[in-house]
Amino acid sequence: MFAARSRIGRVTPHDLAGRLQRGDAPTIVDTRTATDRGRFGVIAGSIHVPRTLVEWHLDPSNGYRHAAVTSFEQPLVLVCNGGYSSSLAAESLLDLGFSGVADLIGGIRAWVAAGFAVVEPDHSHLDI
Repeated sequence: MFAARSRIGRVTPHDLAGRLQRGDAPTIVDTRTATDRGRFGVIAGSIHVPRTLVEWHLDPSNGYRHAAVTSFEQPLVLVCNGGYSSSLAAESLLDLGFSGVADLIGGIRAWVAAGFAVVEPDHSHLDI
């Protein structure tokens, strides 16, 4: 975990909320299961790419990539439940060639604890 976190960017819930309001919003990639997303809600505008599919669905050179990810330079913030698996996923994206990846410190739990809203999921990774 230490090695991964020493390589990636990390953002607090307040940092991310500020970026969302300022208009320099990164693409938020929710790596949680569909069950967790349904139970705990999602950050509005986030895309769903489960952890097991991150490398496959986010690589812009892949014919099966998520339509919201178009370049290796695109800013991405990965979100999981507690901020652990998202750190590992973000590091994996660095290894693929992404340059602007970060994860949300504390995950969706920290987002909610900081008082930020969540919404019901409006899609799943199966919709791409």
